[in-house]
Amino acid sequence: MSNQRDVHVLVLDTLADWEPGFAIAHINRPAPGVPSPYRVRTVGLDGSAVRTVGGVTILPDLSLNELRPADSSLLILPGADVWAEPKTDPVLAKAREFVDAGVPIAAICGATLGLARAGLLDDRKHTSNDPSFLQSSGYRGGAHYLNEPAVDDRGVITASSMAPLDFARVILARLKVFSPAALDAWYGLYKTREPSYYYALMEALGRGGQA
Repeated sequence: MSNQRDVHVLVLDTLADWEPGFAIAHINRPAPGVPSPYRVRTVGLDGSAVRTVGGVTILPDLSLNELRPADSSLLILPGADVWAEPKTDPVLAKAREFVDAGVPIAAICGATLGLARAGLLDDRKHTSNDPSFLQSSGYRGGAHYLNEPAVDDRGVITASSMAPLDFARVILARLKVFSPAALDAWYGLYKTREPSYYYALMEALGRGGQA
């Protein structure tokens, strides 16, 4: 039996493909030949296939009513066009279950609007695409908004749609996928494309100069 823990990613129609990409790829496989303590599983509103912004069809591994905080290490909520709609209310109720159980959640772009609608950002530091984007939700957390690419406050991670790399960095730190030195090198490599970060990453992973 695998000792891997599950990380769940919600998949909705119009999911923004690029937003969870860095995170889920490196959660599932930190680097070539480096095993992960986690596996990524997709969650749908029901068992129906969804179609992303990029035209990719995804058949969820499980439905929302099958998802339990006790079975998850983290729930990722990517952006989609439907977060202002009542159809996502069951997701927001599930997100609150996670928060109440002490299991972290991570929302980016439109999903931060959903968390604002649910009141989950009223008393937490957070970010989003822009402060005005969240104001339409009627939430009361404007004083806690930070102009940062990604924020983690007490296990609720939020990020701008323009910051998928920073979103991933905070998630990977929360899950301890990499050591701090490896995470710094990983982030530096993708942020700057400087070869020195690649060698620092390989060294931190105990790989020497090998890919």
